Amino acid sequence: MSLIDELVARLPEPVRRLLMRHHELIKFALVGGTTFVFDLAIFYTLSLTVLESKPVVAKIISGVLATILSYILNREWSFKNRGGRERHHEALLFFGISGIGVILQAAPLWVANNLFDLRSNVTVTEVVVIDFVLGFIIGNVLQMTFRFWALRKFAFPEELLRGGDAGSTDLHATLDELSDEELGHA
Repeated sequence: MSLIDELVARLPEPVRRLLMRHHELIKFALVGGTTFVFDLAIFYTLSLTVLESKPVVAKIISGVLATILSYILNREWSFKNRGGRERHHEALLFFGISGIGVILQAAPLWVANNLFDLRSNVTVTEVVVIDFVLGFIIGNVLQMTFRFWALRKFAFPEELLRGGDAGSTDLHATLDELSDEELGHA
């Protein structure tokens, strides 16, 4: 039994069932948190060094690298048990939608720096705080909202539903069946 299986087996029944039912969402959130930290590290490394005068370029580079990592982690871990589209079609949709998301995430930085010249006459600490608020809070809200809508509408439309939502007769799977199916043992 793997370490994760042992940890899940030790959880109280209601928590275990909830975890198993929402395992993709939990994995997606963990991937999102990981790519957020990755994006943040790349952005600040670039924007405080070689791209100090070009924060929008730094944000786009960090966003593209985080998107590549996100696709790999989501494809190979979060949604590894899903079928559906051919991989090249899925990747094209994922990266197209995520590319628009990267632009939306960088938009507040672009507006602040190119329309309002926000970087002039501020300290490094103020720049770090402003960049974080614009690129990682406001920008992330914009891109996450768009990506959630677009991925559901175009990349994973309702016609490709699985399980109970698609008309499966097994609407009330046992905990063992959920564990086998959700953790990829089946």
